[in-house]
Amino acid sequence: MSDAELAYLRERAASGDEDAAAQLVELAGEREDAYELRLLAESGNTDAMDELVQLAAEKGDVAELRRLAAGGNQDAAELLDELYDEDRTEDGT
Repeated sequence: MSDAELAYLRERAASGDEDAAAQLVELAGEREDAYELRLLAESGNTDAMDELVQLAAEKGDVAELRRLAAGGNQDAAELLDELYDEDRTEDGT
């Protein structure tokens, strides 16, 4: 996809075109573009938020998961809980 096509999709998504937003989420997910996903998620796109959480989990990006959890994302908070449960040693420390 050309830069011009991508810019056009962004314009359409910004003006409320849900199909354009869905395409952007899909493309950003394929490119593992956390920045694009974050922008879409911050504009209220729940699919972008889901994709961003998934990407952060796959990459082991604890800082991003913490940021998302602090922003109220329950999935990110649950993933962090799972990570911390897995990291505990047998002696409980």
